Amino acid sequence: MKFRAWISALRLRTLPLALATVGTGTFLAIQHQKFDWNIFAWAVLTTVLLQVLSNLANDYGDSQHGADSEHRVGPERAVQSGIISSSEMRVGIIVLVLLSLLSGIMLLNVAFGLGSKQFFIFLGIGILSIIAAYTYTAGKRPYGYAGLGDLMVLIFFGLVGVGGSYYLFDSVVEISILLPALAIGLLATGVLNINNMRDLESDELAGKITIPVRLGFTKAKSYHYVLLVSAIVLSTGYLIYSGPGLASLIFLPALPLIIINLFQVSRADGGAKLDPLLKQLAIATFLFMIFFGLAIAL
Repeated sequence: MKFRAWISALRLRTLPLALATVGTGTFLAIQHQKFDWNIFAWAVLTTVLLQVLSNLANDYGDSQHGADSEHRVGPERAVQSGIISSSEMRVGIIVLVLLSLLSGIMLLNVAFGLGSKQFFIFLGIGILSIIAAYTYTAGKRPYGYAGLGDLMVLIFFGLVGVGGSYYLFDSVVEISILLPALAIGLLATGVLNINNMRDLESDELAGKITIPVRLGFTKAKSYHYVLLVSAIVLSTGYLIYSGPGLASLIFLPALPLIIINLFQVSRADGGAKLDPLLKQLAIATFLFMIFFGLAIAL
C-alpha cells in the first residue's frame, strides 16, 4: 500500500511535460549541429529528478496549507490520505534535493568543466530551480498561493528549461530560441491552468489564489485559449524564421493535439471533467516537441 502511495506521489504522468523542455533544447542543439549524448543523458536525469522533487514538495505543501482537503476534485494525495506521513515525505524531499543536486553537478561538469565560470552560473540556476520546486506550495510563503505559479512555470519550463538545455550543448546565446522556449513554457502553463481550474473551489477555500481563482472558471478558459494559441504562433514563427523548408510540414500533426485540448477544455463544465485533460495536454506537449524537433532537425 505504501509503495503504491509513493509511486502515486511521484506523479509520473507529469514527466512527459518535463521531458518536453529538455527535448526541445536538445532538438535545437541538433539543428545547430551541437549535440552530445553525455550531456543529453545527464540533462534528462536531472530534469526528471527536479520534476519528481516538485511533485513531492507539492504533495507535502498542499497538505500543510489545506489545499488538499475533502473538497479537492483530483486524485487523492499521499500525505492527504495519511498513508505517507509528513515526516516521511520530508525525508523523500531531502533525498530528491540531494539527488537533483548531484545529477546537476555531473551535468555541468560534462557540459562546462568543474570550476568554470559557466559551471558556477548554472549551479546557481540549478539551486534556484530546486528552491522554486519546493517553495511552489511548501514553506511559509509559497508563491503558488499568491498566483505566481504560472509565471514561474513559464520561466522554468520555458526560458530556463529549453534555453538552458540548449546552452548546455552550444554555450552560445541564441535570441531566436526564445520563440520555441516560450512556446513550451506556455504549454506547460496550460497544464498548470487546467490543474488550477480543476481545483478552483478547493483552492479558493484554502486561500490559494491561483489565476483561475482570480479570473473565475469562464475567464480561465479564455486564458487557456490565449496560452495554447500563443504557443502555436510562436513555434510556427520560429519555423518560418529558421527556414527548414518542406520539413516544417512534419510539425503539422502536432497542431490537432493542441486544438483538441482547447475544444475539450472549452466544453468542460466542472473540475472532474478536467482531470483527464491534464495528462492529455502533458502528452500532447511531449508529442508537440517531437514533431517540432523533427521539423527543425531533419
